[in-house]
Amino acid sequence: MFLRTLREDPAEAEVPSHRLLVRAGYIRRAAPGGYTWLPLGKRVLDKIVAIVHEEMAAIGGQEVHFPALLPREPYETSGRWTEYGNDIFRLRDRRGADFLLAPTHEELFTLLVKDLYSSYKDFPVILYQIQTKFRDEARPRAGLLRGREFLMKDAYSFDLSDDGLVESYRMHRDAYARIFDRLGLSYTIVSAMSGAMGGSASEEFLAEAEVGEDTYVGCTACDYAANTEAVTTPAPPAGDISAWPAMTAHDTPDTPTIETLVDLANAEKLGGRADWTAADTLKNVVLKVTRPAADPEVLVVGVPGDREVDMKRLEAALSPATVSLFEAEDFAKHPDLVRGYIGPQVLGSLKIRYLVDPRIVPGTAWLTGANEPGRHAVNVVCGRDFVPDGTIEAAEVRPGDPCPACGDGSLTMRRGIEIGHIFQLGRRYAEAFGLDALGPDATPIRVTMGSYGVGVSRLVAAIAEQHHDERGLAWPAAVAPADVHIVATGKGDQVDAAMKLGEELSARGVDVIVDDRAGISAGVKFTDAELIGVPTTIVVGRRLAEGYVELRRRGSDTREDVPVGQISAKL
Repeated sequence: MFLRTLREDPAEAEVPSHRLLVRAGYIRRAAPGGYTWLPLGKRVLDKIVAIVHEEMAAIGGQEVHFPALLPREPYETSGRWTEYGNDIFRLRDRRGADFLLAPTHEELFTLLVKDLYSSYKDFPVILYQIQTKFRDEARPRAGLLRGREFLMKDAYSFDLSDDGLVESYRMHRDAYARIFDRLGLSYTIVSAMSGAMGGSASEEFLAEAEVGEDTYVGCTACDYAANTEAVTTPAPPAGDISAWPAMTAHDTPDTPTIETLVDLANAEKLGGRADWTAADTLKNVVLKVTRPAADPEVLVVGVPGDREVDMKRLEAALSPATVSLFEAEDFAKHPDLVRGYIGPQVLGSLKIRYLVDPRIVPGTAWLTGANEPGRHAVNVVCGRDFVPDGTIEAAEVRPGDPCPACGDGSLTMRRGIEIGHIFQLGRRYAEAFGLDALGPDATPIRVTMGSYGVGVSRLVAAIAEQHHDERGLAWPAAVAPADVHIVATGKGDQVDAAMKLGEELSARGVDVIVDDRAGISAGVKFTDAELIGVPTTIVVGRRLAEGYVELRRRGSDTREDVPVGQISAKL
């Protein structure tokens, strides 16, 4: 076997799966965000792929395979050549034609179906591929979890009606649940944002893991679950605008933070109050929003002062635009925006777009900036002193927030690894490419689509995150690189017996690794066996002379002596 285990963790490893997959000889780093699959890793990957194939075939999916190097034109037609921004690899051939390394293939699948299918009799159809994808990650990290090159299964359904799309979506959702159940994963299905994919309904499958980059919520009283980017904020009822005194401005020196502002407001009894809290203040964050092929736009986002702006939620809400905070040089170009003392009262006259958290409704009054250095204003009333241009989900979601679904429960926060994402795309790509089927009455029917992705190579890391201990990996049987790891602790008869047992088990259809290395201590062999993580280890050692071998189950400290003649039947 082409294998070298490591005693020390790789220097760049940040998460357990990365550390253990490299140490146990499953993968090796070839480039930033790119990994070579070694024989053990390829075995695991192939077993996952086989399960995906089986479950896709069970719902009528048919496999195709596209090139990864694709021309610009289809992505220009769909608008995603610019929407993807810096996230894709673009290149030119020797003739100067533009190409990209595909991050996903909606455009090509749509064009393929348009090329070959034209009648209502041809539909519905499900096509899929398992193929290498590319994304230009700014900072590849966490091994297989955040790379520039990765293996993905993307499937697409094509239906003649919205009801047909709903059924195709359900079939894929169920198939994904079966895949992840067979892989031994603990996961949650959450509501999600569609992002650059487009479409309406969207859900993610998140494998529970502390190292996961996705934060999601669950409700204590109902089955609501959502990625934090997709959480909606219940808006309070509107209040009486006329119930508030007139807006007044006050000197508030040395209040660089919300906390210092609240302390001063209570000490000075601004507005006749001494019970100010951070939730009574209005924080206004100035941003630069850059849309594809457009000049940056100034945007101000207002959130209650006890909340921070969550940049991931903000970027999801404004996708495909990119977002960055105003810096000192940006404020210097906009002297009407007084840094640290911005209030919404002047934004309309400055023609600056102002979006607010859903909690900021007409009739609510706030302590906020007065647009003068060292001054804040009280009784700044929404609907009277300022009128937002709309709402935006940009404030952080916190444990204990009310559930937007049932209203009775509160939200809990968890972390997960995205392992699958399904979309009801609708007709976005069919519209872009004119994908129609001729109906029974010769009237064209615009086809509707679904898109369904599984991160196949990422699954290896997700399983490793959930199935390991301090000694190494502990693979579920369905994906382990072998069923049995046989360790010969000595030499001579013990090695011969180990090889004979391996041949016998192999003949009965059992995947076997035999450690017959000479000159390696039994302790090192046991350490390697635990690191590699095969479900069952058979030790051919001192008791061989008595006719026994030792049976060990990975993850359990129990050991069992079994007669050599019975081990094959027992397994």
